[in-house]
Amino acid sequence: MKYLKIYKLAIFLLLVFSYLPAYSFVSQKDEYKRLREEMVQKQLVKRGITDPSVLEAMRIVPRHLFVLKAYRHLAYADHPLPIEARQTISQPYIVAKMTQSIDIKKGEKVLEIGTGSGYQAAVLAHLTNKVYTIEIIEELAKKARETLKKLGYNQIHVKWGDGHAGWKEEAPFEAIIITCASSQVPPRLFEQLREGGRIILPLGNPLTSQTLTIITKVNGKPETKRILAVRFVPMTKR
Repeated sequence: MKYLKIYKLAIFLLLVFSYLPAYSFVSQKDEYKRLREEMVQKQLVKRGITDPSVLEAMRIVPRHLFVLKAYRHLAYADHPLPIEARQTISQPYIVAKMTQSIDIKKGEKVLEIGTGSGYQAAVLAHLTNKVYTIEIIEELAKKARETLKKLGYNQIHVKWGDGHAGWKEEAPFEAIIITCASSQVPPRLFEQLREGGRIILPLGNPLTSQTLTIITKVNGKPETKRILAVRFVPMTKR
């Protein structure tokens, strides 16, 4: 009888511990989901992000998988975070603001300059199935490609190259998002923009501060609309 009780206890403990990792995984997954919803409500909705498609994309994309593991607990906080190659991922509000401002329609072809971690590209992929993104730092391009593939974003095309040159083979684009600061719109990017298309970028002094700006191609010429003051890392050349 004594040995039978010990045996039953051992079986019970074995069953309990066998479920712990799965329970931990589910709990962590639920916690990240809760944090994303909190991010959407407190950081985005309260600050004027109203586009349902953008809000839903921000709810879905697991930002914690696009930052360094050491910073995952801060993934849904309202500020930028470090990523590989001494670069950063923009704060959620800026990602949402840029995405909403450029007004992506389903089926439009979008080019992103400055892939970084791949987070912005993932958000765009929930709005259109034609996303192209260029990263000048090879390490980041490889890492972003791996992350996006692992998460099932097979419709995103990642290229290692100089964003100033754009992606001529895939032009024209309805929208171009530049996630690094420049004192002007690179001429070849404007050339690759379809008539009526939009470019959004941090325009101004790359070393100090810039203004988030939308450039619309109207009759082959740029029309400018300024949105808000921002600060991004400079757009670099090879």
